[in-house]
Amino acid sequence: MNAKLNRNIIQHLGIIVGSVFFAMGYSWFLVPYKIAPGGVGGLGQIFYHFFNIPIGVSMIMFNVPLFILSFIFLGKRFGVRSLFGMFSTSIFSDLLSFETMYKIGIIKDLTPFTFVADGKSFYAMLNPSDVYLSAIAGSALLGFGLGIIFRFKGSTGGTDIPVAFLKQRTGLSINLGYWIVETFIILTIGIVFKDLKLIIWGYVNLFITAKITDITSEGLPYVKGVYVISEKTPAIKEKIYDKINRGVTFIKAEGGYTGKPMNMLFCAMNRRQVAMLRDIVRDIDPGAFVLLTDVYDVMGYGFRSRNLDLSDKN
Repeated sequence: MNAKLNRNIIQHLGIIVGSVFFAMGYSWFLVPYKIAPGGVGGLGQIFYHFFNIPIGVSMIMFNVPLFILSFIFLGKRFGVRSLFGMFSTSIFSDLLSFETMYKIGIIKDLTPFTFVADGKSFYAMLNPSDVYLSAIAGSALLGFGLGIIFRFKGSTGGTDIPVAFLKQRTGLSINLGYWIVETFIILTIGIVFKDLKLIIWGYVNLFITAKITDITSEGLPYVKGVYVISEKTPAIKEKIYDKINRGVTFIKAEGGYTGKPMNMLFCAMNRRQVAMLRDIVRDIDPGAFVLLTDVYDVMGYGFRSRNLDLSDKN
C-alpha cells in the first residue's frame, strides 16, 4: 500500500514538474507571438488575444467539455492523472505569466519583458526581433514538459480526446487522427489571426514539440536491437559471446521463398558494439541478412533501465 502511495505521489510530482516546463514554453515564448503547435492551448490563444481571457482559463474552458464528452462517449478512458495534468498545465500557464509573476512579487520590474508591436504592448521573454528563437525555444520547452508528463503516465487531455473519438467512430489511426485535429487547430489560428506565417510556424513547432516529447518520454535510442538471418547463426553466436560478451536469443523462423526452417538470432547491444558485430557477421557469413533497429530502453541483465526518478534515493 505504501509503495503504491509513494509511486502515485512521485507520478503526480513528476506531472507538476512537466507542467512547469510546459507553462514556461507557452507563457514566456509562444503565447506572446500567437505561435502554437496545435493543441487546446492553440485554441486558448484565440480567447486570450481577442477577449483577454487568461490562457490557462481558456484551456480549462475547452478541456472540461472535452472531458465530459469523453466520459459520455468513450467511457472512463482518461483517468485521474489526465485530469490532474490538464488542471496543472492550465494553472501554471497562468501562474507563470509575466503579469501574474509581477503581481505576486516573483519579478519586481516588468520593463525588461515589455515590448511593443503593431501599436500594442505585450510581455515576452525575448523581443520581437528574436521571434524565431522564441518559437524554437518555446516548442522545445513545451515538448520537454509534455515528455515528462507522459513519462510519469500523465496526460493533458486536450486533443487526445477528439483523436480517441475519431478512432472509435471512424477507425482512423491514432497518427492520422492527431494530424487531422492539429491541422484543424493550426489552420484556425492562421485564419483567425490572418497570418500565413502562423500556419507555417505551427507545423514547424508541432514537429519540434513532437520530437522533443518523444526524446524526453522515451529517451534517445542508446541501444541497438540486431536481427541476423543466416544458416551460420551458431558460429555467429559463439563469436558474439567471445568478442562482444552479449547474450543472444534464437527465434524460430522460416524462409518465405524456400520454406526452409532456420534460427534467427536476436541480440541487444550498445551502439559502439555494432561495428564489431558487422565484422563478425561479414567474416562468418557475408551473405547473411542483418537488420538493426533502435531500442529506447532495456530492462534485464547487462543493461540499466533509464527511468526518470525524482525520489530521494539519488
